Amino acid sequence: MIEEVAFIQVGALSDGFAPDSYILETNNQLTGKTFQLRFAEKDRQEDISFPADQQIEWQGVTIDCRVTSIRSGVYFVNFISPDDWQASVTLIINEKDGNCVLVQGKLPDEADIRISAFSKVEQNRPLTDVEVEIYFGTLGEVQRSLPAYTSELIGMRNMYTYNPKERYEHVYLNEQFYAWHCLDGVEKGLADVDRCHYIKVSEQLYLFIWREKIIPTLGIILIDLDMMRTDGGIMGYQDQAFSAVSLFPVGAHATILNKTSYPK
Repeated sequence: MIEEVAFIQVGALSDGFAPDSYILETNNQLTGKTFQLRFAEKDRQEDISFPADQQIEWQGVTIDCRVTSIRSGVYFVNFISPDDWQASVTLIINEKDGNCVLVQGKLPDEADIRISAFSKVEQNRPLTDVEVEIYFGTLGEVQRSLPAYTSELIGMRNMYTYNPKERYEHVYLNEQFYAWHCLDGVEKGLADVDRCHYIKVSEQLYLFIWREKIIPTLGIILIDLDMMRTDGGIMGYQDQAFSAVSLFPVGAHATILNKTSYPK
């Protein structure tokens, strides 16, 4: 008889990903710089600066962050919101093209987590209670082309190797959903289909966001199909006490297994 595979909390997932991880080294090229982020949505503006290595001044508060660069001139900035321990902020700063993406994510409370999937369907609610808000903007007042939602990944089946023992495959199904499957590692044998968002940052460079429904998880990664590398972060609860959050870096070597094109 095949043994049933159990879902695990994000804290345990972090423990599996950590040893010999293929994450990128942190990057300090933003240190000392200041940006005025102007977002197209709701005429929003954010003034940010990087006063020290791996620190950001966000909404008047200086906090620790993680800054990496998967491609020259493009930076991934990730941190827990200083206003809400259940929320994260991710910035994609594209100095080369003069634009940016802001992703604000929030984990659900325990009460929402424990509502059954059937009850959510009855209430016409999304199956995942992980929330996300996405904004596109420019660096300063100069009008530049903005990042945008894309369908260019749809149909791809990619494999991501996070360390010598952790491998997953993604199948990008349509504009709203993708399938993930753990080939090797602490979640080996687990698979599911979850809500996702695809954004084109530059040629062959994509921001991929997913929101899991069984274990509340927010994943945000950059996928560089020129370098065949990924970089980003995963956020979820440390354990079933739902009292602490785990936000940990991830990075992988990418392999395109195949691409499906459906006949019209």
